[in-house]
Amino acid sequence: MREHENEPIWGLPEQLPAGERILWQGRPDWRALTRRALHLPLLAGYFALLLATHAVAALLEGTAPAVAAWNALWFTPFALATLAVVLAFGWLAARSTAYTVTNRRLVMRLGIALPITANLPFTVIQAAAVTVHPDGSGDISLALVPSQRISYLFFWPHVRPWHYRRGQPTLRCVPEAAQLAQLLSRALAADAAMPVQPLADAVRSDAAGDARQHPAAA
Repeated sequence: MREHENEPIWGLPEQLPAGERILWQGRPDWRALTRRALHLPLLAGYFALLLATHAVAALLEGTAPAVAAWNALWFTPFALATLAVVLAFGWLAARSTAYTVTNRRLVMRLGIALPITANLPFTVIQAAAVTVHPDGSGDISLALVPSQRISYLFFWPHVRPWHYRRGQPTLRCVPEAAQLAQLLSRALAADAAMPVQPLADAVRSDAAGDARQHPAAA
């Protein structure tokens, strides 16, 4: 039995109508998703800080170094178990996700236990922006027209971080994000019969300096 065996086309709930064609399909890179969307390194650092704080507190109380270290290690199995759960969730979330860009819409198949499919016709997309990271992966976020709203919790982690009031569906941690953003930009422009702005014309560095953002379409 294959995964999502009822899909006539991988990532799509039904056959495409006449005149519609697939331009790109993919899913998040699970390593990047776990690292950036689920913040695994930050969580691991938090647990390490807890262990170090516990050991230092014991040393300040006069406990022998070996005993202090041993007492701190009791928490290690719980920390490792938590990190393993986050890692597994990231892998499953990426594996169960399918992003499809056609010449008319974006389709997002999301969910691990209860998969759902979100259809976003180009007509409801007001603007798009991409954040590209040094490894080439990145996020492509879609701002919807005011009449369209999504639930942040419903789409998480496939949503732009911190944009709670007006959630923005996001293709998270996709490989070769800049190239995909350009493809999506051209598809949006073609659908709206508008000229395409070259992606390179809109490059800017973010405050942290470790990512680049480009408007994909407006």
